[in-house]
Amino acid sequence: MDLPTSLAWLVDEAGASPDPERYLAELGRRLLTDGLPLAGGALTLAAPHPIIARRTWLWRAETGAVIEALSFTDVSRNQAGHEWLTGLGPVQEDTVGLPPDSPVLGWAGTRAFTAAEAGKLHEAARFAAPSLVALAARAGLAALLEAYLGRRSAARVLAGALSRGTGETIRAALLCADLRDFTALSEATEPAVMIATLDAWFDRIAGAVHAFGGEVLKFMGDGVLAIFPVTTTPGEACEAALRAVASARAGMAHLDTVRQDQGLPPLPFGVALHFGEILWGNIGAADRLDFTAIGPAVNLVSRLEGLCKPLGLTVLLSGAVAERTTATLVPVGHHVLRGIAEPCEVFTLPEH
Repeated sequence: MDLPTSLAWLVDEAGASPDPERYLAELGRRLLTDGLPLAGGALTLAAPHPIIARRTWLWRAETGAVIEALSFTDVSRNQAGHEWLTGLGPVQEDTVGLPPDSPVLGWAGTRAFTAAEAGKLHEAARFAAPSLVALAARAGLAALLEAYLGRRSAARVLAGALSRGTGETIRAALLCADLRDFTALSEATEPAVMIATLDAWFDRIAGAVHAFGGEVLKFMGDGVLAIFPVTTTPGEACEAALRAVASARAGMAHLDTVRQDQGLPPLPFGVALHFGEILWGNIGAADRLDFTAIGPAVNLVSRLEGLCKPLGLTVLLSGAVAERTTATLVPVGHHVLRGIAEPCEVFTLPEH
C-alpha cells in the first residue's frame, strides 16, 4: 500500500516519538512534504496534574519551532491551541478519539483549506489515533509522577532506574525548612484545618523554590528538603537559594497577616542553607522503593535548621554558603551540631 509520507510515518514510526513536541514537529514537517499549505499546528493533551488541566504544543511551520502552553482551568478542551492557530490562518481541528479527554490535533493554513486538503488532514488525524493514545498515556504518566515524585525522580523512574541501591551524586545548594511547634499546633487544630495550613505553608516555600530554579526533593511532615543544583557556578546556585528564601519569607509574612485577620496564630518557621554534595538514591524494601537524599551535607543542613529555634532566628546559613555568595550576612559564631564532627560556622541575614 503506497501511503503519503505523513501517513506512512504515522503507521510505522510515530509510536516511537519520545515526546509530544517532536511528534507534532515531525508530523507537521511531513504534512508539508505532502504538499499541505500549513502555517502551524497544535496538539493538546489532557494532563493528570494537580493544577494543570491541559498541555498544548504549538508548532510554527516557518521556523519549525515548538513551544508549550499550559491551561490551568478546563473551560475549553483546546482553547490555547485554537486561539493560537486562529492568529496564523484558517483552522481545522480534529478530536482524536472520544471526548472529553481525547487529544486534539489542529492545523492553521496559509490560506483556506480546499475540501481535498481538509480531507487529508482529517485522514491524518484518524491515522494518528493509535500513536496519540500511546503518547498521551506516556505524557500523562510523566505528569503524574512529577506531581508526586518531582522532576528528578520522575525522570529516573520513567527511564527505568528502578534498581534498589542506585543513585546519583548532586552538587547543590541545599535548603531545609520546617514549621516551629508543629506538634502543638496540630494537637490544637482540626485535621481539615491543619491540612489547609500545611498546604498554605508548602505553597509558599515550595513555590519559592521552584520559582528560582530549585527542586523540592522531599516533604517530610511539615518539613521540606530542596536543592538548587549547580548548573553554571556554585555561587549562582547559592544566590538562587537565597532569593528563594527571601521570596518564601515575604509569602509567609503575607500569610501571617491573613491568619491574624482570621483570628489564627502566625506560623513561625526556620530555614537553613548549606552547600555540598548529596547522594540522591533509590532505597527501600525489595518491593517498595523510595528516593531519598543522604550524605554529610544533608545531615548538616538538617541539624542547622534545628538551630534556628534556640537561636531565635528564621534563617541560618553555613560557612559553605557564605563563602559562595556576595550577600551581606551576619556571623553568629561557630556551633556544634549534633552528629557533626566539626563545629559549623553559622551566619544569618541582616534584619530589615
